[in-house]
Amino acid sequence: MSVSLQRPAPARSRPGRQAGAAFAERPEVRDVLAWMRLLSDPNDAAAVSRALVRPPIELRQSDLVRVIQISRRRRLDMVAALTAAVESPQVPPQARERIQRFQQLHRAAGAALQAGRPDLFLRVVLGAARPDEGPIAEDRPGQAAQAPAASEGLQATLQAMREEVMSDVTRIARGLSELRLDTDLDVSHGLARYLELLKLTALVERPAGQSVAEALPEINARLAAAATSLQREIFQTSPLDAALLAAERRGGDRSASGDPDGGEGQEGSGSPDPEVEGRDDAWRACLHALTIRSEPSLAPFLPRLGPDGLVLSASDVQTYLGCPLRYKYARVLRVPTEQTLNQRFGIFVHQVLERFHSAAARNGTLHELMELEQTAWRRGGFRDSERELQLHELARTALTRYHARLHEQPAEPAWFERSFSFALGPHRIRGRVDRIDRLPDGSYELIDYKTSRPRSAAQLGEDVQLSLYALAATEDWGLPEGSAQSYYYVLDDLKLSVPPRPQGERAWIEQTVADVAERIMALHFEPTPSPSACALCDYRIMCPVAET
Repeated sequence: MSVSLQRPAPARSRPGRQAGAAFAERPEVRDVLAWMRLLSDPNDAAAVSRALVRPPIELRQSDLVRVIQISRRRRLDMVAALTAAVESPQVPPQARERIQRFQQLHRAAGAALQAGRPDLFLRVVLGAARPDEGPIAEDRPGQAAQAPAASEGLQATLQAMREEVMSDVTRIARGLSELRLDTDLDVSHGLARYLELLKLTALVERPAGQSVAEALPEINARLAAAATSLQREIFQTSPLDAALLAAERRGGDRSASGDPDGGEGQEGSGSPDPEVEGRDDAWRACLHALTIRSEPSLAPFLPRLGPDGLVLSASDVQTYLGCPLRYKYARVLRVPTEQTLNQRFGIFVHQVLERFHSAAARNGTLHELMELEQTAWRRGGFRDSERELQLHELARTALTRYHARLHEQPAEPAWFERSFSFALGPHRIRGRVDRIDRLPDGSYELIDYKTSRPRSAAQLGEDVQLSLYALAATEDWGLPEGSAQSYYYVLDDLKLSVPPRPQGERAWIEQTVADVAERIMALHFEPTPSPSACALCDYRIMCPVAET
């Protein structure tokens, strides 16, 4: 059996790219890279996560969250956390089967590399090494169903539903004897599936000449009347109806119009009928609706505050605006990431300044600051590489300039590392401001330390973080409105102020937070790639945007 890496590069590769770059972005190549990374470093959570959610494992994201929670709670690497997850009563049976399959592949892939068999390694991680072994038991509908012909679309959807209901019966029955908190919910979902099976059967048997749109309301009303409130909610929020109606609008079901052939193109025409292809796409959407409907929602893992609110920080809002998919990986799935050298360096500088101001306040000497810097450098685990030595010297120079600026400025530092928490509509905003200065005129300036490169004026005009800080100063600390806002770039000894918004900052930031929260609660996590953001993203190995 040939390894799929040998197929030609896809035609949709972007023009102008080098062949090597296009090859490295292919999904199966990134799968192999993820396996190589996780075998060399089991703490590489992003690589383990990709291997778990990609074929041949295809662990659901809701189950991946549970594995990550176990990893964080017990302080285990992701591979070790999988062993603990198999023994957890909160991990459903089908997820345990997939995790056990991963463990089998993990052992086989490691053995293949140790034996010096890269060919076998590729076959193992791409799922081709054991063709005699059947696929993992799947509880998602429609996997075996191919795209149906238009005249058979409703029957194919019905068949997919029958297979799903039968799969659910076995899975739910196994769960009845297990100590799990979500068994009642599983039963309700199973009964809602059965109601949908009745719905599809009723649509197949509807009177001649009656459309799906005409038949659905009465069928839904009668089925919903027989359900409990929870079953009715699951039944009524299913995307199946929308997919069925979309298929009918595209001409996907001709049985009501008396066309026994479903409008198929003439036999032997030699070219595909665009109308038939459109109907096929519509019924594929129906089968996909069954698939996504059965996928457990990530809503329980959002940072909820009551039924309608979220707990957010300024960095949460900024992260979502930068890339919603990155927010999902970082804040919903909470995939652990290893700190880069630059991230560790930024934390080190913040810690030195925090300790200096908490111990010495305004009258601290330069000698005291340098002693704190030396102690923090040793405790930070930095080594003697050329790059780290350069950063150390850069930090000492920057902190020396910081101390001089602190004693020369007319403003008086009032608070350092001050926390805030306030309500913004149904949401709660939390965070911490690095420094607040009292200016000579009695007003205040909110300062956030940065060790990155200075931002442009256009970027500062779109800033959210300091705008939320200014709102926090008013709402939580009772400071007057209109506090100045600045970023202090420590390494450049440069302070840049955020310009005020002419249309009113409060209304703008409140609307921004409301829009972000609404999209998060709706589980809208579409990626928004950009060269600058993607180059620094910790989740590139998982991101589908990087694939061709």
